[in-house]
Amino acid sequence: MNKKSLFAGLAIAASALIGIIIGIGIIGFQVKNPLFGELFHQQKEILLVQEKIEKRLRNIEKQGKDLQAAVKKLKSPQREEQDEEDYQKVHEIPIDNSPLLGNKEAPVTIVEFIDIQCPFCARFHPLVVEAVNAFPDKVKAVIKNYPLPFHEQAIPAAKAALAAGEQGKYWEMLDGLLKNSSNLNKNEFNTLAKNLGLNMKKFQKDLKNNDTQWQEHIQKDISLGNMVEVRGTPTIYINGRKTKARNINSLKSEIESILKAIK
Repeated sequence: MNKKSLFAGLAIAASALIGIIIGIGIIGFQVKNPLFGELFHQQKEILLVQEKIEKRLRNIEKQGKDLQAAVKKLKSPQREEQDEEDYQKVHEIPIDNSPLLGNKEAPVTIVEFIDIQCPFCARFHPLVVEAVNAFPDKVKAVIKNYPLPFHEQAIPAAKAALAAGEQGKYWEMLDGLLKNSSNLNKNEFNTLAKNLGLNMKKFQKDLKNNDTQWQEHIQKDISLGNMVEVRGTPTIYINGRKTKARNINSLKSEIESILKAIK
């Protein structure tokens, strides 16, 4: 090793030693000087806060990018094409053991996929009943339950209607539930049942004993709704085809067209 390299090595070692001595001196001074220690502690807290802010900003930036991607996806032509309702497609919707209003042999079948807690269902359902009454023996209505996840009382209300149906009062109970869709709870179910003159012991017994059976019934309706492209409530089908009708005149007009085509 030449002298130049030796001197360089000694210089580096000396610098490191001086650094260690200074560090020990600072720590010793910090211990002896409370003010310095407090300042050092505050600086450490500031660095921690800064680190949290930077992490939060990174999260916000990521969320912003995810939101932009979602908006871009929603605006894409492919998405717009997927969102278009096909009102010409005819779906096969079995009635099974669903509640039925009107003549079961009627040539026109209106199927309502409803959420009893949905205010829009409350508005539209009376129009379906009116249409059935306007075409005696020609139109029947069928109810399929499609409770939305954020409506906690939709499934209990559907079961309450089915329990009333065990005493021949399904449609009357459904009407009362829809009219009170914003105030559904167990007490309301009992009040409506009493007002309909139901045997309350049987009503309660049926709710308890048939709970599993009716839960399966409702779940089957939900699965069927997904298959036939239900996207919200109410979704109405006339002879298997989605309808745009949202007032009694347009509903009657569509039914009349179907009846003319059948003749």
